[in-house]
Amino acid sequence: MPELPDVVVYIEALERRIMGARLERVRLLSPFVLRSVDPPVAAAAGRTVTGLRRLGKRIVIGLDGDLFLILHLMIAGRLHWRPTGAKPSRKIGLAALDFSTGTLVMTEAGTKKRAAIHLARGEAQLAEHDPGGLEVLDADLAAFRAALAAEHHTLKRVLTDPHLFSGIGNAYSDEILHRARLSPVKLSRQLTDAETARLFEATRATLLDWCARLRREAGDEFPEGVTAFREAMAVHGRYGKPCPACGAPVQRIVHAENETNYCAGCQTGGRLLADRALSRLLREDWPRTLAELEERKATGGAGERSAGRAGSRARHGPTRPSA
Repeated sequence: MPELPDVVVYIEALERRIMGARLERVRLLSPFVLRSVDPPVAAAAGRTVTGLRRLGKRIVIGLDGDLFLILHLMIAGRLHWRPTGAKPSRKIGLAALDFSTGTLVMTEAGTKKRAAIHLARGEAQLAEHDPGGLEVLDADLAAFRAALAAEHHTLKRVLTDPHLFSGIGNAYSDEILHRARLSPVKLSRQLTDAETARLFEATRATLLDWCARLRREAGDEFPEGVTAFREAMAVHGRYGKPCPACGAPVQRIVHAENETNYCAGCQTGGRLLADRALSRLLREDWPRTLAELEERKATGGAGERSAGRAGSRARHGPTRPSA
């Protein structure tokens, strides 16, 4: 899912292309992408773009007449800039927004069509689409601490809750927690003041660093390589690869469709985190520490073989991270 850094760079690229341009028409290529009926999407045609903003992970295109087009890319949605009137792929194309300067194409890979377009009239209607999470880059430590303590959940769950924190998802939460040297399953209300301050600084630094990195990668081009898995990430999507900080192999816990990656050496004091399905399957074979895991790898132990066989089955079962 495109998260805060990706959305920020999308918006900056769009500002250079459509700010002040005229939206000629909206072509809907999928009957499911439009999720609002009042005002009708036809009302957006002929309007001039007056501004762009981010609303959580949503992109908002402001139009004259107090109208707002809201693009929510969800997991597999992506944006592409094409010459005016371009014909999107029938297989993955969702919509095409024809501006006087070019065409913005919205696509979605996969069979689950979750990406959405809404048209809102006025700030009040637009606000209904705001999950209300804290904008960390605009907040101070006190506001961050309050949001963190609002729910008694794991840090991974709290950071990715859009009602608590704005724009952070599965990928950047992994990177933030690795940078803060905190376990993803540590409970939010159990942080010390020093840990809270460390997490605050890690959150800001991670988001700012990736905004800058993605800007440099895109340059003057439209950002076409938006992905949740980037080679320069420390732990996210890097299961089994060495942690760039300590060299220990990156670990994972799987919960439904989400995978949490972490470094046991940097974040959990060498302790492995198990999801319920995998640890229930392996029982006494489950290695409890990184050292035990490495020892079993070296000797070809039963736990290592069982974990390999069970990994794919556990990925599809209803799991929950446990300490």
